[in-house]
Amino acid sequence: MAQIDEIHPPLCQRCGLPLSATEAAGSVPARCGRCRQLPVEWVGLLAYAFHDGPVRKAIHQFKYEDQRCLAPLLGGLMADGWGRLAPGDWQPDAMVPVPLHPSRQRQRGYNQSALLSHELGTHLGCPVIEGALVRVKATAPQVGLGPRERRANVHDAFRCRDGRLRGKKILLVDDVCTTGSTLESACLAMKESGATSVLAYTLARARPSGLDA
Repeated sequence: MAQIDEIHPPLCQRCGLPLSATEAAGSVPARCGRCRQLPVEWVGLLAYAFHDGPVRKAIHQFKYEDQRCLAPLLGGLMADGWGRLAPGDWQPDAMVPVPLHPSRQRQRGYNQSALLSHELGTHLGCPVIEGALVRVKATAPQVGLGPRERRANVHDAFRCRDGRLRGKKILLVDDVCTTGSTLESACLAMKESGATSVLAYTLARARPSGLDA
């Protein structure tokens, strides 16, 4: 575990990145300089670790090499991280995995985010709701796209097809966050369907430029 670059508080309560001591003391709720200028569309974004080293390798195997056997290990890591990362006054009513488009799921054979959700849900005693949030747009892979292209790629990519999320606090689960565009699009769809608040939680996130390892 020593090689895993876990993310620890204090964190920006919007984007989930580590704060400097000055930023942590500068506002309530604590936010980084960038997020102080942005509207709040979700409760926030959290990630267990940065997308480096053994975590990056494990996610690649899990996602692209049909290593579904890694789900208990990776979901267990997320459960361990939740204890230190979760906002003390916020607990989810349900978890929702970021869905794949049906064509992508047929090709891969499984949704890695759903597997993580069920493992995490077992650890936390939280139900998982699948099928309420659906991906209606067969987007191109996000790998290799810049921030603007990623946002355009997933614009209106998600819909909620029933009312199961209405009135609930939702923990949105995915494997990796790069720019947050996919998570934001999914979050907006759930908020529009009546979810009261959404917190996104991923196994890993890209390290922003300028943030040293």
